[in-house]
Amino acid sequence: MTPIHPHIYITLILLLPCSAPIFSQQVTITGKVEGKDNVENIHVINKTSQNFTITNANGEFQIETKLQDTLLFSSIQHKTRSIIIDKSIIQFRALRVNLEEHVNELDEVIVGKTLTGNLLYDIKNVDGKPPINFYDVGIPGYTGKPATQSERMLHEAGEFKPSMLLGLLGGSVPLNPIINGLSGRTKMLKNRVKLEEKEALMQRIKGRLSRDFFASNPLEEDLRMDFFYFCADDPNFIKHCKNQTNFNILMFLRRKYKQYQENLKSADN
Repeated sequence: MTPIHPHIYITLILLLPCSAPIFSQQVTITGKVEGKDNVENIHVINKTSQNFTITNANGEFQIETKLQDTLLFSSIQHKTRSIIIDKSIIQFRALRVNLEEHVNELDEVIVGKTLTGNLLYDIKNVDGKPPINFYDVGIPGYTGKPATQSERMLHEAGEFKPSMLLGLLGGSVPLNPIINGLSGRTKMLKNRVKLEEKEALMQRIKGRLSRDFFASNPLEEDLRMDFFYFCADDPNFIKHCKNQTNFNILMFLRRKYKQYQENLKSADN
């Protein structure tokens, strides 16, 4: 057998450590989501590292991964898809994902001779006249969001201002705002409206984001509702979550999740 030159041994020893590091390190992958529907705000969740991001208007995203991590792609309009990071993705640091449209199909319903189950078609074929609204008779009307009971009560209570007390001398000031202001009823109604606003916002966030959030931030089922109330109790809950993007809301939830976990550990100790 021909002996191997010592220089070849040295070369092999130097090359061996360089073959694997790229696959063991955490790298940033640039990806693009494609689909028939809107591809903005698709949730991209690394279930392994519990990291997440959201696609931009072009469906593009960046996320840190390593070999064998599982990425979960989720949105209301698309079917959820998971991808395991392989050596090819790590090597090129790029990923292209095609999502299928999520369609909720309803069975066709035929009742009598006119109803088909197609709402637009049935409206055109049903007998009867549409109800008259305020536009038909030329009366201006309110078309905004209907007020809650507490909001209506607060409006009826009126807003007390100290300057109103001067109007008592002329006898031309309504008494309701003054009485409700001095008795504390107006303040109580304002607090009730704020609580209802926080509750409604919290429920909307829970319904829209809880599935994807808990996919990367595991929490026992019986603690999840308590977690959302914990978030809603934050003094800055409205500021961080009202009229904010899903990404900003998820970042807020992540911060509260860490605090919630710390509280659980303190309670156990």
